[in-house]
Amino acid sequence: MMHFVRNVWRLGVKELRSFLADPILLVLVIYIFTVAVYSVATGAKTEVVNAAVAVVDEDRSPLSRQIAAALLPPYFQQARYIDAEEAITGMDRNEFVFLIDIPPNFERDLLRGDKPSIQVSADATAMSLAGIGVNYVSSIISQEISVALREHGVSSDQPINLVSRYLFNPNADSLRYTSVMQVINNVSMLAIILAGAALIRERERGTVEHLLVMPVSAAEIMVAKIWANGLVILIGALISLSLVVQTILGIPIAGSLTLFAVGIAVYLTAATGLGIMLATFASTMPQFALLAIPVLIIFELLSGSATPMESMPVWLQDVMQLSPSTHFVAYAQAILYRGAGLSIVWPKLAMMGAISVAFFVIALARFRKALLNG
Repeated sequence: MMHFVRNVWRLGVKELRSFLADPILLVLVIYIFTVAVYSVATGAKTEVVNAAVAVVDEDRSPLSRQIAAALLPPYFQQARYIDAEEAITGMDRNEFVFLIDIPPNFERDLLRGDKPSIQVSADATAMSLAGIGVNYVSSIISQEISVALREHGVSSDQPINLVSRYLFNPNADSLRYTSVMQVINNVSMLAIILAGAALIRERERGTVEHLLVMPVSAAEIMVAKIWANGLVILIGALISLSLVVQTILGIPIAGSLTLFAVGIAVYLTAATGLGIMLATFASTMPQFALLAIPVLIIFELLSGSATPMESMPVWLQDVMQLSPSTHFVAYAQAILYRGAGLSIVWPKLAMMGAISVAFFVIALARFRKALLNG
């Protein structure tokens, strides 16, 4: 056992030295855990920000002007008044995302007790912005109408008082979600890339033959690559959460970073093992990249980080339970967003552990076969 530990330690140190001697990989890791996290978190917003809106005001009443004036930054640009003839051409030219058409005699009909309509059109090619923005516009219009009715002594009471609360993200700010999820997704991406690149690098430099003649086993080589590359990713992820997410972006982390680190360590056994297994099917980095890309896409899009699991078909949800990334995303979200403790997340941790063992055994069998075949 001590012989195994010594070999794994020395081979792992060799891996770390090899990584530090590769400036491209070093810069890649630093970039992914700093610039990439910051730029995606601040640039990829799902809420409405600075949206262009136009108003066709055929009523020209105090209420219609009040509605247009209520469309304020930072959600909307100052409302632009246009004629009905400009509406279609403006949409075609992508001059505005939202178009509000207030019909003639709108305020008069409303105060008389009628139910006039306001048409809100949205450019749905900006799908996320349009879907959320229509709700924003509708809420603003409803609020201004209620205020106007109260000012004129007209009852606008609703049968219930609906109070909404956003748990774990009080302001419903996408920055809080995107920044943390970017770190989580980067852990998966780098685990596969670094571990696979380590094996490809051995082949390209001809050092695989050196390992074959040394008194080390395939298991020792593989475990060394896993802990060395996993350590780099673990340190990078924790620094990214502490420096970029918490300090620079000002996003609070609800749970324990120590518990999160334990989950990363368990998950990395599966992810790095998968990277090594993919590398056994490739002889060059371009070939490895072609194999890794579809796996990374599945890990990111179907793990619950980009799309909620509940919105997927049931059969796909069942299939993705075999992926370690699904359990890792749920585990990380519970800790980092909701402050969950071990008593809550241990089932996900246990599932990651079981899947990691299975991935490791399969990857080791393939790795041993690849070494024997040269």
